[in-house]
Amino acid sequence: MKLSLGFSPCPNDTFIFDALIHNKIDTQGLAFEVVFDDVETLNQKAFGAVLDITKLSYHAYAYCTNNYVLLDAGSALGFGVGPMLICKTDQDLSDPNLKVGIPGKFTTANFLLGLAYPHLKNKVEMVFSDIEQMLIDGEIDLGLIIHENRFTYQDKGLKKVKDLGQFWEEKNNCAIPLGGIVIKRDLPLAIKKTVNQLIRESVEYAFANPKSALPFIKSHAQEMEESVMYKHIDLYVNKYSIGLGADGKKAVETLFDQAQENSIIPQVNKNLFL
Repeated sequence: MKLSLGFSPCPNDTFIFDALIHNKIDTQGLAFEVVFDDVETLNQKAFGAVLDITKLSYHAYAYCTNNYVLLDAGSALGFGVGPMLICKTDQDLSDPNLKVGIPGKFTTANFLLGLAYPHLKNKVEMVFSDIEQMLIDGEIDLGLIIHENRFTYQDKGLKKVKDLGQFWEEKNNCAIPLGGIVIKRDLPLAIKKTVNQLIRESVEYAFANPKSALPFIKSHAQEMEESVMYKHIDLYVNKYSIGLGADGKKAVETLFDQAQENSIIPQVNKNLFL
């Protein structure tokens, strides 16, 4: 059976899925047709139920729970891993007219921005990798960065305004849920459970053989230094990527509860977890 699988070309995703899609583990008769896209494009595809299995933002998951269910394996949660609000020159954060570059309306980063600074509504959506340059060029006043940009912004003369992951952790005393892996609800339960187990095994293989995925990671992050790749992986791939566990599920439920309380997402009635 062949299933379509979408994830980003970022090092954490290529690290997680390398063993699965390159048959370094026994895939139990399943084959995967891989689609690479940035996270907001994957979010949009999830809204249309385009792919059988896909990475998405936890924020976006709220809008497609009728079609997808969250797998236990493959998620990006953690401490000290959240998005960051940055600037080129100091700004008056009370000014509601500040123009903020965001990596997508339905990213968890934008959800956290809404919690921390609800008055900042002048937002411009752009590919996450363009945000630093837009700040440098003066096209935006503030930038909301994710992924490896948290390691590079200072080298470009940019400054931290707020670590939104730290904001979340201090507020809730739990990990911040960034992205998860979902699978179509209408697939047979046995297939869903098998895919979940395979992703878990793929993560475990990557941890046991950390250099095995390097050629694959490099092929999709050609301009990134190897040290940055592994910093990225160390931040976003951890115990929650193997399995959410009780703590991970609690963090996801906390995210959804707060988002619903603040009318950031609609009420979700479906069971969130496989």
